[in-house]
Amino acid sequence: MTDPTLDLGPQVRVIARLAEGVSDGQLADATPCPDWAVRNMLGHVLGLSVAFRDAARKELGPTTDTDPGDLTPDIGSDWRAELPKVLDELADAWRDPAAWTGMTRAGGIDLPGEVAAAVAVDELVVHGWDLARATGRPYTPDPAALQLSHDFLFTAANDPSRGGGIFGPVVPVPAGAPLLDRAVGLSGRDPGWGH
Repeated sequence: MTDPTLDLGPQVRVIARLAEGVSDGQLADATPCPDWAVRNMLGHVLGLSVAFRDAARKELGPTTDTDPGDLTPDIGSDWRAELPKVLDELADAWRDPAAWTGMTRAGGIDLPGEVAAAVAVDELVVHGWDLARATGRPYTPDPAALQLSHDFLFTAANDPSRGGGIFGPVVPVPAGAPLLDRAVGLSGRDPGWGH
C-alpha cells in the first residue's frame, strides 16, 4: 500500500531544478525515450503533472481521460513559468489525505487513489532520470520517491498478468546495483544510457 504521508514536494523540486537548467539549445536533444526530444519529455512531464493533479483532486475530465500514448507531447512558449507552477500544484494536491482514497482516473484508466499516487511518483522519478541523462546533469531523486518508484516497478514487472515491465521489457541490472539503476532497468531503460 502506498503511504499517504509521502510528500511529492521533494521530488517535484528535483524536477523543477532540472527543468530550470535546460537551455533552449537542448530542447531538440535526444532522450532515453527514442521518439522524444527534451522538449517532448518536458511536455510529457507538464501534461502528467496536470493529469495527476486533477486525479488527486478527483476533478475528472479531459485532463484525466486522455491516454498519454495518443499524442506526442510538446511545450508551449510559456513552459518555463508553467511547469514549476503545475509541479507545485501536483505536490499540493497529493498532500490532501482524501487524494489517496477512493477511486480516481488518470490516462483514461480508473484506479484507486493510492495507485494513482504511485504512478505519479514513478513518472516523476523515471522522467527525472530521463531529463537528467538527456541534458547531462546529475540526478539524485528524493529517496522516499525513489523507493516507492522501485517497489511499484518491481511489483509490475513481476506480475504475470502484465507480461513484464510497464514501459517496455525490463533491462537486467545487477542485484547489487544502486537502487536508481535498478528502478531505471525495471522501467525498461538502460541505466548506462548517455554514458
